[in-house]
Amino acid sequence: MESYEKKARLELSKWQAKMIKRPSPFNNLAKGMQNRANLLIPERVHQAMTTAIKNLFQAILLGSEFTTLKPISLDLNLEERENRVQGRLAFYRKAAVWEGVGTGAGGLLLGLADFPLLLSLKMKFLFEVAALYGYNVRDYRERLYILHLFQLAFASDKGRRVIYLKIHRWQDTVEKFPPYLTLQNIDWRHLQQEYRDYIDLVKLLQLLPGIGAVVGAYGNYRLLNTLGETAINGYRLRYFCHQPCTSVN
Repeated sequence: MESYEKKARLELSKWQAKMIKRPSPFNNLAKGMQNRANLLIPERVHQAMTTAIKNLFQAILLGSEFTTLKPISLDLNLEERENRVQGRLAFYRKAAVWEGVGTGAGGLLLGLADFPLLLSLKMKFLFEVAALYGYNVRDYRERLYILHLFQLAFASDKGRRVIYLKIHRWQDTVEKFPPYLTLQNIDWRHLQQEYRDYIDLVKLLQLLPGIGAVVGAYGNYRLLNTLGETAINGYRLRYFCHQPCTSVN
């Protein structure tokens, strides 16, 4: 177990360095071009997408389907918990691949349906991971942590550092929340734009006839891998911070 924890700490350190890395000039240029492209999209479209993602997240974060999961309170060590997490990641990754194949092969209408379907799979995975690490998802603060992990996984290079520092100092962050569940202070417009920008190219290619199924499968596989890496290291961060925890500048 000690050797596994050393390996996990090393992987966590590498991930942390990636999270706080400053955006390169190329990334800043690419983000600037994408921001300018967003200005060409009519405001009513932005509003419609913001409303859609807000409603989806509210249903997912508040729905009883997700909050009935119970934390795994067995006396499991980190390696045993993470073996279970890897098993669930493999399951959801396979489900996302087949979902991408089906919607990618189905043309425009099914391609558009991929957005809420994939989002639901991602959130179910995060809720299961939280429970496997022993956290009670009935606690609204744990659901907000899940939302922060989702944002972190699909944030821009600039936004990633900001969100990472929030989860790294989660105890300080969570103290700022009111003592009841509210999602009104979340910047839904920013969240949907960051998420959409992250997946834009893959999802646009998924709508193309002939290659949509292949792109959908590969894209969904990569998105679940990214989410899995973020979730595992996000909970490792809390696991090791129960022990002496180093600060991040």
